[in-house]
Amino acid sequence: MSSTMVADEDDFLWDSDSEPQFFDKDRHLRFLEMMYDLLPSDYQTQEINRLTLAYFTIIGFDILGSLDRIDKDAVIKWVLSLQAHPKNKDDLNNGQFYGFHGSRSSQFQSNVEGALVPNGSHLASTYCALAILKTVGYDLSLIDFTSILKSMKNLQQSDGSFMPTHYGAETDLRFVFCAVAICFLLGNWSGLDREKAKDYIIKCQSYDGGFGLIPGSESHGGATYCAVASLRLMGYIEDDPLSKVMSPCIIDVPMLVDWCLQRQAKDGGFQGRPNKLTDTCYAFWVGGVLKILGAEKFIDEGGLRGFLLTCQSQYGGFCKSPGQFPDLYHSFYGFCAFSLLDEPGLNPVSVELGVTEIATVGLHLQL
Repeated sequence: MSSTMVADEDDFLWDSDSEPQFFDKDRHLRFLEMMYDLLPSDYQTQEINRLTLAYFTIIGFDILGSLDRIDKDAVIKWVLSLQAHPKNKDDLNNGQFYGFHGSRSSQFQSNVEGALVPNGSHLASTYCALAILKTVGYDLSLIDFTSILKSMKNLQQSDGSFMPTHYGAETDLRFVFCAVAICFLLGNWSGLDREKAKDYIIKCQSYDGGFGLIPGSESHGGATYCAVASLRLMGYIEDDPLSKVMSPCIIDVPMLVDWCLQRQAKDGGFQGRPNKLTDTCYAFWVGGVLKILGAEKFIDEGGLRGFLLTCQSQYGGFCKSPGQFPDLYHSFYGFCAFSLLDEPGLNPVSVELGVTEIATVGLHLQL
């Protein structure tokens, strides 16, 4: 998965040997509070993804059991202000997507002279917006969900994949997941053709058991998560399918489990692809898949915990690999990974949806 990380692999390193070998919740909370109050200047290149950064921060607070540290009303007001709205019902047939903008920089104000106003709403931003709103307790039935769902159908391609925006971009499993999660959060499946989406996902499973972003591409940890989580949310695979060996499954579960388990390296961390370095985020992308499949018991939890602790920063948060500076992306998935490891004091994560289980109250899997 592409990240909104800031720290580069060649950034300055620091010695992690002297750091505490336990999950330092207080330090992580200070890291999130800093990000919530004012993003460091290094994040200015990620301005277009501000809503995604907010997702990492706010859901991160919820995982750490500290959602009371944010102003929920202010968050709700800001997120709602980023939704794109059609001028009238006829606009829903103009091919545009009326979801959420990633930030103010992609949100253009109406022109009183009637000039064309670009609509930069995006599937990923819309997923993040809805996840944030559900997490802070907003009633999603109050938003203009009809415009979101009806216009989202314009983004689904004939092969079942999705573009993230109406003005064109790559089509792959990342945006299939976003579309599926959006429908699940809204409790309404009118925004996509589930059968087409399912068929596309199945075509993305590779000969080695993993999933590539598109049919025929190399298996990848992030793509595999998007595939399995989407199928689970749509009700095409059961919970813990590995234990139901007599039940038919639309994907090759044993090969998939084998591929995922091979991604855990000697240092205890997970890699996204064969012959790649281990990386904090794949503890969730790959570890989460194993959780959905009911195969988490095969993870070397002690080794994984040890690897993650070497990526825990002295400044709070987590970095991609030992010795680098922390960033929001890897910090969030580090929190998710420790939640999956049942770290005391953390809220359980709904792996399929990318929010806490508490936030999913009222939502139901389509089985």
